[in-house]
Amino acid sequence: MTFADLGLSDELLKAVTESGYDTPTPIQAQAIPSVLMMKDIIGIAQTGTGKTASFVLPMIDILAHGRARALMPRSLILEPTRELAAQVAENFEKYGKYHKLSMALLIGGVQMGDQVKALEKGVDVLIATPGRLMDLFERGKILLNGCNMLVIDEADRMLDMGFIPDIEHICTKLPAQRQTLLFSATMPPVIKKLADRFLSNPKSIEVARPATASTNIAQHLVKVDARKKREALRALLDGQKVQSAVIFCNRKTTVRELNKSLQRHGYKSGEIHGDIDQASRIAELERFRDGTVNILVASDVAARGLDIKGVSHVFNFDAPWHPDDYVHRIGRTGRAGAKGVAYTFVTKDDAEAIDNIQKLIGTKIDYADLPGAAKDAEPKVEDKPAPTKARRPDRSNEKRTDRRSDDRKPASRPSRQSATHDDGPDEGWNGPVPEFLFVGFNG
Repeated sequence: MTFADLGLSDELLKAVTESGYDTPTPIQAQAIPSVLMMKDIIGIAQTGTGKTASFVLPMIDILAHGRARALMPRSLILEPTRELAAQVAENFEKYGKYHKLSMALLIGGVQMGDQVKALEKGVDVLIATPGRLMDLFERGKILLNGCNMLVIDEADRMLDMGFIPDIEHICTKLPAQRQTLLFSATMPPVIKKLADRFLSNPKSIEVARPATASTNIAQHLVKVDARKKREALRALLDGQKVQSAVIFCNRKTTVRELNKSLQRHGYKSGEIHGDIDQASRIAELERFRDGTVNILVASDVAARGLDIKGVSHVFNFDAPWHPDDYVHRIGRTGRAGAKGVAYTFVTKDDAEAIDNIQKLIGTKIDYADLPGAAKDAEPKVEDKPAPTKARRPDRSNEKRTDRRSDDRKPASRPSRQSATHDDGPDEGWNGPVPEFLFVGFNG
């Protein structure tokens, strides 16, 4: 089957061909014809299956007929994060270059004034995060009664981030007669209830068992001492043929500290987490995509849906607390038919988390040995030869001027090297902290 068999327009087929694609993925082959027939869709698909194009492509052809009105978008796509929203916008620009469709991106971290100006001109496609959309709606800057097509993307991630009440509120403001497409990697009861309430006789499409890891990814567990994680990571980075890698940590502070450690040891690394403003996050992702850095240290803000081509390895520096996050993390590699490798560090406190992950994916993950201990940038303090002590002269008959005996002298101050050694443990709780709690703006 080719894209030409799916009923897409010639202009759209030309754009798809120029993008280097000719054969649709399973979810694209099943979803696109149904979307073109204006049916509601529930799409269950793991990350990396081509899900975004399965709704972007038919939406472009559907919206090709009609005219946008000021403040009244004709379609709405809801995304859980700014990065995913920006990625969907890129897809519309790439595939819709032969169509005269207008688009607006409503996300936090950018000036609201420019977004309002775009809405005032009228847009065919509105791509938004729930927070920024609700903010503008409550200010009266946007009307949703002209929106006849709704896409709820990464619905299970919306649930994790606490956006379901916002989505329910948004759905009540849309026309009752509309087409709704819901995509999710899993179908927990809350998402099933949401679909039952707001979708009309939907067609269910499932191209893979929910929360399964791609067979293209070789998965390994690595036992490590909590105090030696960085050393173990460097050993793997040096021992593996790492072209580009994403390293996931549970805490933003760990992301920052690990990135600094890698840079001190000569690696080309960057970082992305919730405390970084939107412009800087986009710039850091571009540096990773163009190869300026080949290691990206990230919190789970980067785990879902980001399509970064050519990632050869994923390292879970911290074992994810939620098993679903494991699937989405390792899904950054092994994309589009390529092979990938994923390593997860396991400390003595991670047994329960690893057990839950293996139960979820239905696969036992084998343990791998480290290729060898990483070499420190400088020799360890204990490796340095001890200075030869001069024999102390016998002064038993001399009058003491220092009344303290040697064994009462204070301990000597650690050397500078041992004080700056960066392989100590990450202190504090190592579980997840929801990213939205640390974002100082909506969206």
